[in-house]
Amino acid sequence: MEVSYKKLWKVLIDKDMKKKDLQTAAGISWASVTKLSKGETVSMEVLMKVCKALKCNVGDIMDFIPTDSDESV
Repeated sequence: MEVSYKKLWKVLIDKDMKKKDLQTAAGISWASVTKLSKGETVSMEVLMKVCKALKCNVGDIMDFIPTDSDESV
């Protein structure tokens, strides 16, 4: 299963925020922002900080994308 943060980038656009603004508002490291940008997994703590800063839920900023290997399990 893969993770997609496309919803997060749409929320930032709607709120007229840049990635640097998100980093500052959420109090997360630039490495975490980079992981989000690359669609890599981050800790639940990072996701909670992002949600708190944006006043939203996890489902508002990310989706799980099933992969072909998930279907064979």
